[in-house]
Amino acid sequence: MALDLERVRADTPGVQRRAFMHNAGSALMPAPVVRDMKNHLDLEAEIGGYAAAAARAQELEDVYLKVARLLNASADEIALTENATVAWQMAFYALQFGPGDRILTAQAEYAANYVAFLQVARRTGAVIDVVPSDGEGMLDVAALERMIDHRVKLIAVTWVPTNGGLTNPAAEIGQVARAHGIPYLLDACQAVGQMEVDVQALGCDMLSATGRKFLRGPRGTGFLYVRRELMRRLEPPMIDHFAAPWVAMDRYQLREDARRFETWENNYAARLGLGAAVDYALEIGMGPIRERCLHLAGRLRAGLHSLGSARVHDLGRSPSAIVSFTIDGVPAAEVVAAAGRASITIGVSDPASTRLDAEARSLPPVVRASPHYYNSEDEIDQLLDLCTNLPAA
Repeated sequence: MALDLERVRADTPGVQRRAFMHNAGSALMPAPVVRDMKNHLDLEAEIGGYAAAAARAQELEDVYLKVARLLNASADEIALTENATVAWQMAFYALQFGPGDRILTAQAEYAANYVAFLQVARRTGAVIDVVPSDGEGMLDVAALERMIDHRVKLIAVTWVPTNGGLTNPAAEIGQVARAHGIPYLLDACQAVGQMEVDVQALGCDMLSATGRKFLRGPRGTGFLYVRRELMRRLEPPMIDHFAAPWVAMDRYQLREDARRFETWENNYAARLGLGAAVDYALEIGMGPIRERCLHLAGRLRAGLHSLGSARVHDLGRSPSAIVSFTIDGVPAAEVVAAAGRASITIGVSDPASTRLDAEARSLPPVVRASPHYYNSEDEIDQLLDLCTNLPAA
């Protein structure tokens, strides 16, 4: 399936009722995703959860292969989780830190990750060091290189932050990490589904992502990639008898694959929906998806720049499909509410979600619009018209 706008909009019934541009929050699922989930729930209602899982065992197993294909990884390097936060935490908390060990991260790091750094620093005496940004707001790779010493035990970066439009130089960061043998954990929540994600080219050792954002999968799904050579040296912070079978009265044995980061119970309907979402994206092609996303976001930014009352707060040389802005005299929450009354769905990003960046730039709550490939140019223009005509508070 090429990127046939008419067809993808037909597969997305919600667009008939609203201009949905909140894909950095939770995107609209395409019909095949919803259908696969409903079919499995119907089967569970008919024959029970265990029998339904057994009946679709091969399809459930294939989800690992699909995610691996999406990331250019191997299926044994993939764990499926309840969400991206669990995926990230299982990787991060499996690492060992001691007094003086350094964690290097970026200025626009996401709150959920940064509070985990703070907790580990408090527990272990590890140190958090923030790599400076370059003149365009991206992580400064040259500065990262200068910060490397024997105490650096982790480089952990959000590739596409939750606001600010930024796309960090993830592959260049990976080159530094590989050159120095430092584990590299990449949060790809906002990248997966809007651009190509190739863990070999990125050079990351671990990558976490969600299904619900640009990938257009269901909520309650996420996944973790862990490079095989590192994965087999890591013991998850928590285990059960799926991750580590109880092989003798006094002994367990960790699985040999990334499923050591999973637990036994999970939502099979959601997993099948995740697999369908991956299929849908790959059938269209990540190249065409990325091109369409950037076109629509670029149209929105250009239109906002032309408004005397709008301030775009995006950074970087190649901004993502997340557009962050404010309207003079109108609080972000009021912009979002006015958009909702006009059947346009957008969101607000609070400074607490990226506190380092927000405080450095003195950002208030900002409006976050995140168009996706199923949006039309007319919908972008509807949002611009709304912003043009907003009365100041």
